[in-house]
Amino acid sequence: MILSRSKTDSAGKTASASSQSNKKRQIPSFEEFLTKRDYIGAKTVLKYSKDYDDEDEIDKIHWLAFCDFHLGNYKASLDQYQKLYDDTPNKDVALNIGVCMFYLGMYEDAQKIVEDLPESPLKIRLLFHLAHKLGDDDRLMELHGSLRDVIEDQLSLAGLHYLRGQYQEAIDIYKRILLDNKNLYAVNVYVALCYYKLDYFGMSQEVLDLYLGNHSDSIIAANLKACNRFRMFNGQAAEQDIKHLIDSGVFGIDLIKHNMVVFRNGEGSLQILPSLIDIVPEARLNLAIHHLRRNETQEAHQLIKDMQPKVPHEYILKGVVHACMFQETNSKEHAKQAQQYLHLVGASATECDTIPGRQAMASSFFLYGQFEEVLVYLNSIRSFFVNDDTFNYNYAQAKAATGYYKEAEELLMQIHNIQIRSDHTFSMLLARCNIHCGHADQAWNIFVTKDTTPEAFSLLQLIANDCYRVGEFWIAAKAFDMLEKMDPSPEYWEGKRGACAGALYNLITKKKNGLPQNGIGEIISLLRDSSNSQAEAMLRAFRRYASTLK
Repeated sequence: MILSRSKTDSAGKTASASSQSNKKRQIPSFEEFLTKRDYIGAKTVLKYSKDYDDEDEIDKIHWLAFCDFHLGNYKASLDQYQKLYDDTPNKDVALNIGVCMFYLGMYEDAQKIVEDLPESPLKIRLLFHLAHKLGDDDRLMELHGSLRDVIEDQLSLAGLHYLRGQYQEAIDIYKRILLDNKNLYAVNVYVALCYYKLDYFGMSQEVLDLYLGNHSDSIIAANLKACNRFRMFNGQAAEQDIKHLIDSGVFGIDLIKHNMVVFRNGEGSLQILPSLIDIVPEARLNLAIHHLRRNETQEAHQLIKDMQPKVPHEYILKGVVHACMFQETNSKEHAKQAQQYLHLVGASATECDTIPGRQAMASSFFLYGQFEEVLVYLNSIRSFFVNDDTFNYNYAQAKAATGYYKEAEELLMQIHNIQIRSDHTFSMLLARCNIHCGHADQAWNIFVTKDTTPEAFSLLQLIANDCYRVGEFWIAAKAFDMLEKMDPSPEYWEGKRGACAGALYNLITKKKNGLPQNGIGEIISLLRDSSNSQAEAMLRAFRRYASTLK
């Protein structure tokens, strides 16, 4: 059904210069706009050009619905098809209604209207994708067997592989199609998109350039090129490719706005992403990530709690959110969920040898407390994160948990991120490493800088107990003395008493560590300040020994 264009200038054409000039200025026809896939132009001439006033109104509505569909205006297209169907029920129009409903996410409604229609290749393809969206795997396999070895059906199958994260299978189909149909340049975009999903960004761009060479004005291709540049270089480089499209009102503008937020490292997330959650699938994920970066764990959890992950990065995000919820609420259920999601990614055949896969497995073992296993995975990807503060922080925790305190101390000293260094866990970990590396005085200095903070008490407990264990008795004595003053508990006096005795022993045996700088006098001063009744007896013994040194 192609509309004919009325000839208003039925008089014979002359070869004069003026007629040639008029011809050059002539508005393209509806068919010419369609050929160029300029659907806005096609709609405009169809609605407002007098050349089409005599065309059948039903035909015009068909074409307007067609143009709206290809512009992504699925609701407008659905309304027009529905109007046609209400006037004259027609199986082809009903099928088009089903397709529009599919694109609007009305999967059950689409299923109902299409199910009883006569069999056709388009119906099978639509039901095939509906089965996927509705999670009906038995029906999906049944319809899979009905697909033919023709371009349309094979493209539909490849598209489903893509949606299920089976990117290599999709690439194989696309390449088979391109072998016999090299003129189908758009298929190169699908191949490039699959390579992008597989993190082969350079290869993705090579294939994409084959399409851009013939269609340099493609919005989708320009957007994918920007995404490749973002992955290979940075957000600033990516932004240059698409920022001129922001205010142009082009098809795909929602995706472009979403990606600009990503390229700008989350700038504008709260203004742009919420309205795109049901339009761009990644918007929900990136908004959750934005909340995580702001330590808004509950908000992130609300966004993804009902999301059923399908691809690795979705499993990873769910795992990370549950891990954060575990830290915030100490809920074992959240810890269990985090372990399961992260382990699924790390153990999968497609992800086990990727960097994200190994990070996921390391994180899973971290939550299990199996730090030897954590190191196996982190050691394998260490070279990729030499200067990454977050990686080094996690790596140091695993090293310290397995007794590699010297390496952990070195890693912690390499960290410059202020937020990490101000974290209480960082101070506790560094103090422990200092103590076990023979730098107990540095651990004490950490306490001195944190003396007025709410966490100072737990830091002091760690210093007291760890110093006692490794024989750094003088620092242990000072720490227990501070604890006793803050909380006159018998256990702190006992710790102080034992540490003072240990410090004296180290003096007598001339140990190199665990000694007061100014000798036994400092120990006596410490005991003199104690209110415990046993302190006096110790003081007498210490003074007697001190008198023998004169």
